[in-house]
Amino acid sequence: MAKEKKVEQITDMEVDFAQWYTDICRKAELVEYASVKGFTILRPYGYAIWENMQRIMDAKFKETGHVNVAMPVLIPESLLKKEGELVNGFAPECAWVTRGGGEELEEPLAFRPTSETMFCDHWSRVLHSYRELPMLYNQWCSVVRWEKTTRPFLRSREFWWQEGHTIHETAEEAIAETEQQLNCYADFFENVLAIPVVRGQKTEKEKFAGAERTYCVECMMKDRKALQGATSHYFGDKFSRAYDVTFTGRDNKLQYPFQTSWGSTTRMIGAVIMCHGDNNGLVLPPMIAPIQVIVLPIAQHKPGVLEKAQELVDTLKAAGLRVQGDFSDNSPGWKFANWEMKGVPLRIEIGPKDMENNQCVAVRRDDREKQFLRLDELTEKVPQLLQAVQRDLLERARKNLEEHCYPAYSLEEAKQIQEEKGGFIKTMWCGELACEMRMKEEAGMSSRCVPFKQEQLSDVCPICGKPAKKMIYWGVAY
Repeated sequence: MAKEKKVEQITDMEVDFAQWYTDICRKAELVEYASVKGFTILRPYGYAIWENMQRIMDAKFKETGHVNVAMPVLIPESLLKKEGELVNGFAPECAWVTRGGGEELEEPLAFRPTSETMFCDHWSRVLHSYRELPMLYNQWCSVVRWEKTTRPFLRSREFWWQEGHTIHETAEEAIAETEQQLNCYADFFENVLAIPVVRGQKTEKEKFAGAERTYCVECMMKDRKALQGATSHYFGDKFSRAYDVTFTGRDNKLQYPFQTSWGSTTRMIGAVIMCHGDNNGLVLPPMIAPIQVIVLPIAQHKPGVLEKAQELVDTLKAAGLRVQGDFSDNSPGWKFANWEMKGVPLRIEIGPKDMENNQCVAVRRDDREKQFLRLDELTEKVPQLLQAVQRDLLERARKNLEEHCYPAYSLEEAKQIQEEKGGFIKTMWCGELACEMRMKEEAGMSSRCVPFKQEQLSDVCPICGKPAKKMIYWGVAY
């Protein structure tokens, strides 16, 4: 008898969270390591998740008037250097092309680490009048940043993302755009990825190189570490001036437009893994799951079982769901473990006894709750179950966030809470860089954001004792 193949086990998250994460990335067949160090291959199942994210986000962007463009992957060194803060911020991470067609290039070309420079160069050529504004562009592409330490989805030398770039007639319009897109990201995280976020502004130290303001959404993972979900930047007219982007204004005089950029990446897949996954593997919110329902025939060798299972697949597909049947000769136990590993939100089982009773068994991936469904009400009940999974994943994640946000009134207390409990530590802050650096050096926490929803915890900064200006979140971050 042939030996039955087994689904590979993953490390328990309580034993080694980092290894648990890597195990899921590989054994759920999301990614594989490439032959170039620091690069990963996004496998079909991982890419299908990204495609669903793209589809939903792209539709949201277009609802607000944004259009997609494609910029070159290579940036001339001289172009990159025109805005000093940007090049200084990305210089350590740039990868360069110095030869082409076997010959030395006249000027080194950088693989894009981000595309502000290319957009500005383009706008300097095509923008003429205020009547052409705003220009609301978005690009889906990959970028290269030469990271020293890499981990699938979270940090790699090439990653996939969308980067929005817009220019506006007035500062007020650009600021409104920056805030609008941050709220778009927050809604996407909560309503699609089922991940609650803290919305806020980055400190001067943590803001994007060249930006006047950087807004962000911060997430909490199951190990109570922070993950920056997405960012939105207001540049003012700094880049426009550096790249000589001008337009004729309403007063018939040349003016500089105001610019924004905003982006999210495949890091969101990592966030989904670490926010919802468990010791059996991936747990996917139905909104982004490549397969929302897996149909498994039980005792499929018996007459009519395979045919009935295929009928269920066809019925659910016709109802607009993403459904697949597993008709392989693997055992039911292997199939259960395999599809749990891949995080499919709902499993439908159908066997001879179920057929006799005109029913099937439905098993939720998130809590393994099992219930019997009548076959004639399948197209009504299955969408309801998927909605319940989506809702409950968000509620569990929100509970994790709310239960692990702690106020602290001294540096020592903040350090102790982080060491014992993890999570987000919220304190008052004087706004000084010295205190921000001291928190990092002595408590091991970076500033996550100054939240839009402020609380008055006290009147003084717990680090230096000076008058406090605002409340801030601290955390250990990926």
